[in-house]
Amino acid sequence: MPASFTFLHTCLLLWTSFVHWGNSVPLKRADECPGYKASNVQRSDNGFTADLSLAGSGCNLHGEDLKDLKFLVEYQTDSRVHVMIYDKDEQVYQVPDFVVPRPEGSFNAAASQFDVSIAEDPFSFTVTRRSNNEVVFSSKGSNIIFETQYWRLRTALPNNPSLYGLGEHTDSLRLPTSNYVRTMWARDAGAVPQNSNLYGTHPVYYEHRAESGYSHAVLLLNSNGMDIKINNDNGQYLEYNVIGGVIDLYFLAGPSPFDVAREYSEITHRPAMMPYWGFGFHQCRFGYSSVEEVAAVVANYSAADIPLETMWTDIDYMDNFKVFTLGKNFQLDRMRQLVSDLHGKNQHYIVMVDPAVAYQDYDAFNKGVEADVFLKRENGSIYKGVVWPGVTAFPDWFHENTQQYWDSEFGSFFSAESGVDIDGLWIDMNEPSNFCPWPCENPEQEAKTQKTDIVQTGSLAHHRTARRGLPPRNFAPRQDSGNKKGLPGRNLLEPSYKIANTMGALSEKTARTDLIHQGGWTEYDTHNLYGTMMSRASYNSMNKRRPGKRALVITRSTFVGAGSYVGHWLGDNVSAWDQYRTSIRHMLQFISFFQVPMTGADVCGFIGNTTENLCARWMVLGAFYPFYRNHNVAGAISQEAYRWQSVTAAAKKAIDLRYRLLDYIYTAMHQQTVDGTPMLAPLWMHYPSDANTHAIELQFFFGPSLLVSPVTQQDSTSVEFYLPNDIFYDFATRKQVKGTGAKTTYNDVQVTDIPVHIRAGAIIPARVNSAKTTRLLRDQDFELLIAPTDDGNAWGTLYLDDGESIEQSGTSEIEFSFDGKKVKAEGTFGFETILHIKSITVMGADDPIKYELNEGLTGSFERVLSELKKVDV
Repeated sequence: MPASFTFLHTCLLLWTSFVHWGNSVPLKRADECPGYKASNVQRSDNGFTADLSLAGSGCNLHGEDLKDLKFLVEYQTDSRVHVMIYDKDEQVYQVPDFVVPRPEGSFNAAASQFDVSIAEDPFSFTVTRRSNNEVVFSSKGSNIIFETQYWRLRTALPNNPSLYGLGEHTDSLRLPTSNYVRTMWARDAGAVPQNSNLYGTHPVYYEHRAESGYSHAVLLLNSNGMDIKINNDNGQYLEYNVIGGVIDLYFLAGPSPFDVAREYSEITHRPAMMPYWGFGFHQCRFGYSSVEEVAAVVANYSAADIPLETMWTDIDYMDNFKVFTLGKNFQLDRMRQLVSDLHGKNQHYIVMVDPAVAYQDYDAFNKGVEADVFLKRENGSIYKGVVWPGVTAFPDWFHENTQQYWDSEFGSFFSAESGVDIDGLWIDMNEPSNFCPWPCENPEQEAKTQKTDIVQTGSLAHHRTARRGLPPRNFAPRQDSGNKKGLPGRNLLEPSYKIANTMGALSEKTARTDLIHQGGWTEYDTHNLYGTMMSRASYNSMNKRRPGKRALVITRSTFVGAGSYVGHWLGDNVSAWDQYRTSIRHMLQFISFFQVPMTGADVCGFIGNTTENLCARWMVLGAFYPFYRNHNVAGAISQEAYRWQSVTAAAKKAIDLRYRLLDYIYTAMHQQTVDGTPMLAPLWMHYPSDANTHAIELQFFFGPSLLVSPVTQQDSTSVEFYLPNDIFYDFATRKQVKGTGAKTTYNDVQVTDIPVHIRAGAIIPARVNSAKTTRLLRDQDFELLIAPTDDGNAWGTLYLDDGESIEQSGTSEIEFSFDGKKVKAEGTFGFETILHIKSITVMGADDPIKYELNEGLTGSFERVLSELKKVDV
């Protein structure tokens, strides 16, 4: 903006500040704020309410203190308590129910695992575990601050707490406890750095108490920007500093870590079940220049004899990066032939769709204008940003017409009969990302300036911007009492409290935060919902174009509940060993804590040049991600798995193992969709009483019983890993290994290999053979790998369905058991199949013994080992 205007604007702001100071009490420190007094406490069998009134003159630290609040406690289940502090008139913004549906329930307070108590003057509340009087959350000693544009709430913690979650981040799995700030503000975070806010927002933390052995979780259901501070100055604590919304907390009692995860899934809603083929190996890169090059990659995988399930195309397929278009090198007839060829070989195809629509005279933009679905400025003009195609408009996911608009674009462009018949969807840039630096007053000029800077290869196309006279949208009034859409008169661009957003200003490289969505919601309050609302709309559009079929949708930006419809890839990582290691803890956040199980990092890394050794190791590690895709950036060296001999060998062996175990992990995912039990988990969740496991982040459990311990050092062939005090079996040798609660070292681990151990007590159903595609894999018979405990017992499950239908005509949920003498199968057998369990392998202190079985999967059976024929292992 002009310098003269900037000077005048600065003077005006200073004058306004002086006026404010002159008409209010002197500014106070946060610890001097008066807090609130409670009165009119009304109790019922399942909760209570109270009125809160400001206990003195307001601090007005970052806004005006609200004088009258409400306090609500709801005992919803035996293990879940809901606590809210909100304004008396209910004008302060609350996350809309239609974006994140609230869990319901009413439970007798006296029978709950938790007890909530209050002190009336000064007001504080405490959540205590009834069984042992353990305080899990308490605001005592730190008065609550609740202002028009800022609130603060602090809870005391035990010394050196074990805390997890609060993502999305790439920091340590067990969170730091000193001088740590976790900022929640979705942003385009290239290279997924540490100590930074990233693409998604999940303000939930899990805590394990070593002294009691119990775990619990606390969710703050709030989509505003915030800093969550963990520190130990003057006592250990966790503190919320939030620039809007209400205090909306859910406490989950556990008491085991897996209990906590299951309870959290009741809030997020259970994860969506993914199609069977989605667990295959995927290939992509940014920079494929033509449909012929894409087809050549598919052919090269076939020639190298590496199974390829799904081919992906980045934004290269578009006409100058405009969504819902095809470029000159990706003509429709050739694209349809590519997809037809893939489908003919039981393979699949996925492309990317971004939210930003090019501000140009073409169908997708024109139809959006007609439907009035784009975000608008206060003057009624369409808000413009700059993304890949240049100047862009952004859909308003709150608008009543946007879903129909999105459905129409998907229905026509991705038509099975006349368009690009994709099998799944990849959505990106949905924080939303905006290349235009704040304040972005001239996006047209910025697009011209950046056209060689934004795109790493090629150039950003020079577009003429259509200038249109557009009618102003009729925004919903925002002054009505009780609308829960936000207080009037707030500074929506530069609030007084500055969260530690890595980008700086809230609107930097994203949509400006003073935009008003249809219905009256502000971007300031709902910014962190943008990506997840796009995900939901895209999931709906995919389901509409293929009714009854599970949609595989992979997104970048997520919020609480995203896993109930989409999966997540871990963003634009770097081809480096530190990010290879980071990917493990990053992935575990989403699967174990946030209930987004279909998650994985770009194998071999996205940004920069990978190396042969790194790519080989990563191809093997990636075989144990739920979402398994090789992807890299334009301009970097090619890294398809067939490029190096060692990587080819690693890929073949890793995919072979993954596919033979695919039904085991598919069963684990199904279980997470049923009750929230994480399909992958860190060691501490399995061994919470073993303090040595609490900080381990380079090993993890794949499914309920397989411990994975990858090589994590550059060019190394050895790995040191921890084995808890338990019995394990080496997956490769089937030999027993007794863990002693200590570290052990494996040497000579080739780049094709990864140490995997079966936890004693498990029965692993595996396919006898792998296959080139998951469709052919489904024709392979099974074997059972039995890893008994020291008393000879083992258990396991197998879930079977058709792999793609939302509503199944018949499923099987088979429970296997072994008591040292006989193997038994029970459960339900509704899925029609001609497949058999060909054999069982029983491990033990001595060499494993393999038995011929040949039992079908259509009914119960019980077989005694002494009656079975032994065969060579």
